[in-house]
Amino acid sequence: MKSNQRTWPVRVLCVDDNKDIADSEAMLLEVVGFEVEACYDGRSALRVAETFHPRICLLDLDMPGMDGDELAARLRAAVKGEPPVMVALTARGDEQSVNRIKAAGFDLHLTKPVNPNQLVGALNRLTTADG
Repeated sequence: MKSNQRTWPVRVLCVDDNKDIADSEAMLLEVVGFEVEACYDGRSALRVAETFHPRICLLDLDMPGMDGDELAARLRAAVKGEPPVMVALTARGDEQSVNRIKAAGFDLHLTKPVNPNQLVGALNRLTTADG
């Protein structure tokens, strides 16, 4: 029988050009037991991911320089072993945005502002053995 247990801590990389959003997501997830790094742009996220090895990446889609789509692709390419679970965070929920998220291969789409319970619940579901 498959277990719903996970190995703690689960590493989460929060990337958002809005520092307040990235930091508040990180604080919330740390309180409930995740190990978290917050970054504010794609380049720093790639550097951090090299040594942090996140299991989940929460990526804002609309960032200057490197958007969340490009960052997700580069993180997948850079990771040795199992790629991280990619979660798109955006204030947009229109059909075009949803299609963009699917085309970019994200595992989950959450619309900002994200309810804290919804965020924690989604990550808990993503990190159980049954997925």
